Amino acid sequence: MTIRRVVPDITPEDLDKSREFYTRLGFEEVMNLGWVVTLASPTNPNAQVILMTSDQTADVQPDMSIEVEDVDAAYAAMVESGAEIVHDLRDEPWGVRRFFAVDPDGHVVNIVSHR
Repeated sequence: MTIRRVVPDITPEDLDKSREFYTRLGFEEVMNLGWVVTLASPTNPNAQVILMTSDQTADVQPDMSIEVEDVDAAYAAMVESGAEIVHDLRDEPWGVRRFFAVDPDGHVVNIVSHR
């Protein structure tokens, strides 16, 4: 299974203040849906931070996102292993296919591929 990137998902108290903090470190905004903002390094686009007020299509907040090459294969592997799935595999309106699984320590992981 090919992993493309791993990104922390941060739930800030103040989205604008957090965005300002990370842009001072050199991150640039690459996506903004209002409730979720992705910031990336201009020199290393895989170095990213996700700021999320509240996930608009899921009942739980992810702690991290892992982009994989084949999300359907990742979903099958997680289901086969007995992992708890808390957001079923689906296509999202912003161009990703994703699901959430809970790791052994209770962290919610957003596993995603871009369409």
